[in-house]
Amino acid sequence: MRSLVFLLLVALASAKVYQRCEWARVLKNHGMDGYQGYSLANWVCLSQWESSYNTRAINHNTDGSTDYGILQINSRWWCDDGRTQSSNACSIRCSELLTDDASVAINCAKRVARDPNGIKAWVAWRNHCQGRDLSPYLAGCGV
Repeated sequence: MRSLVFLLLVALASAKVYQRCEWARVLKNHGMDGYQGYSLANWVCLSQWESSYNTRAINHNTDGSTDYGILQINSRWWCDDGRTQSSNACSIRCSELLTDDASVAINCAKRVARDPNGIKAWVAWRNHCQGRDLSPYLAGCGV
C-alpha cells in the first residue's frame, strides 16, 4: 500500500498542468474547435472543471470506476484500468491518459463526443458549462 501511495505521489508531482490558453491551443491543434458541434470554449471549460488542466488527474467514483487524465476519461466505458469491468470503447489502457502528451486523451474524447450522449457524458460540463457564456475560457488566447 505504501508503495502505491508513493507511486501516485511521484506521478502527481510530475504532472503537466496546462495554462488555460496553452491548453486551448493544444485542443485547437487537435481539431477540437467545433468537433461534434461544440466550440473550443466548451472543451476548455470542461477541462477546467474536470481536472484543472492537469494531465495526471485521477478521480475515484462511487460506482467503483475511475476518471483519468486532463479530460477525465471514465474506466467503466472508455479505457481499461485492469480493475473496472470496462467496455473500453477507446481501446486504450487508462494509464495512457496520464501522460504529458494529451493526444491519447483528446482522441478518446473525440470517441466519447461521437457517442449519443456526446459532451453531456461529462458531469462537470453539464453542471458548469452547458448553456453558459463560455467566452472567458478563450479570452486573451488568440485562438
